[in-house]
Amino acid sequence: MSIYEFSVNTVNGKQQSLSDYKGKVLLIVNTASKCGFTSQYQQLQQLYETYGKDKFTVLAFPCNQFLKQEPGSDQEIVTFCQINFGVTFPVFSKIDVKGSKADPLFTYLTEKTPSLLGKSIKWNFTKFLIDGKGNVYNRYAPITSPNQLIADIEKLLAQEKDHGQ
Repeated sequence: MSIYEFSVNTVNGKQQSLSDYKGKVLLIVNTASKCGFTSQYQQLQQLYETYGKDKFTVLAFPCNQFLKQEPGSDQEIVTFCQINFGVTFPVFSKIDVKGSKADPLFTYLTEKTPSLLGKSIKWNFTKFLIDGKGNVYNRYAPITSPNQLIADIEKLLAQEKDHGQ
């Protein structure tokens, strides 16, 4: 099983298969607009611009489960991200990332990467790095800045380049 077997809701209410991202290194992040880590959107956008849309992308999944730090509608969230951080990477429909109503994608991601505190996500801006084959490579804590993932992203991109030749 890989993440390509999952579909997610876009902010326009359509289903999108994650198989659309086959061959790309992905950084999947549960996000929030009113969190102490919200400024990470800026570094996420920089990573997206640096590593390009062809072989790397960031996928943001807003979540309101942590102190109600993502209260807006899907459109309000996207507008906030664009105006405040210049976000051009995909921002999906708001979801739950833990508990009985957790989106199946995040249930899968957490089962593949239990943390020191157990499987569940503890806060906004938990990050999951996925290789170009759809396998979960690693999980990173909210306090880990996106720029601290550069070495791992470059390693996975190099692997994809080697396999692509």
